[in-house]
Amino acid sequence: MKKKDILIISFLAVVVLAAAGLWLSPSVLTQAAPDAKLQSIDGRKIRLSELHGRPVIVTFWATTCPGCLEEQPHLVDLYNRLNDQGLEIIGIAMSYDPPNQVMALQKKRQLPYTIAIDLDGSAARAFGDVKLTPTSFLISPEGHIVYKKIGVLNMVKLEQTIQQMLKKG
Repeated sequence: MKKKDILIISFLAVVVLAAAGLWLSPSVLTQAAPDAKLQSIDGRKIRLSELHGRPVIVTFWATTCPGCLEEQPHLVDLYNRLNDQGLEIIGIAMSYDPPNQVMALQKKRQLPYTIAIDLDGSAARAFGDVKLTPTSFLISPEGHIVYKKIGVLNMVKLEQTIQQMLKKG
């Protein structure tokens, strides 16, 4: 092969690897969070933009999702320890979840954080058409998605990231 051909192939390989790295990298998640409008089960209307200045966990869940039920006690613990310092958590029940089941589970498990029901699926669409539960997002105080997880959260990693955000604030 000629030196020119080797340079072209090397350049293309670098471009492909860089694109793959960006595609797979969690740092790509530093996009602006959608300004979703939510309705809590207690009747409050919430816009995510109103929570700027605080770290916010948004978690899509369902009453029949084993992983969702597994992580709820950990979210309750995290909320109870860090809410006074600024952390907000919003659990968004999927549109297919019957509201009466959502309210019964919230009451039974005494979930202290905000629970909303995505009746029309608009919140799930705003977050990239969420279909699987649990799917969670951590939004920075500046309003950027900095962490996304499909499946049960890594609570240690999540708390470390939140603690860093709270120290900066």
